[in-house]
Amino acid sequence: MKWNLFLLGKLKIPMLSYTGVKLISITDSEARVEIKLKRRTKNHLNSMYFGALAVGADVAGGIHAFYYAEKMNKKISFAFKGMNAQFFKRAESDCLFVCNDGKKVADAVLLSIETKERINETTKVIAYNKNAEIVAEFEMIVSVKCI
Repeated sequence: MKWNLFLLGKLKIPMLSYTGVKLISITDSEARVEIKLKRRTKNHLNSMYFGALAVGADVAGGIHAFYYAEKMNKKISFAFKGMNAQFFKRAESDCLFVCNDGKKVADAVLLSIETKERINETTKVIAYNKNAEIVAEFEMIVSVKCI
């Protein structure tokens, strides 16, 4: 999956490469993604820019769709239908994005295979700073269709 994320950033979604998003780990239920605080991801307040935080939430909330598609040997059409974010404090260090909703995405992919319809599922992503404090919470509406 790390190689797939690298290729996705190089070939299809340059913002992934630009922010340097890194897949730390992925299991059937959890995805962990990191973005370092550096010149490209900072805002004028020396904290992580909203767009960089959105990229981290995007990858952590959506990588399970690709993970399960590859695991089930299926092709999928994937997008985000919506996002809701709550920011609790400024992200003044590298951030770790954690999504524990892999099973929900798996169920959505299976349902899409069965019904041949686009399925929407809400996943929750939590962003932590280096002190393990919650910086932000995201609700990402993942939309998948097996093709």
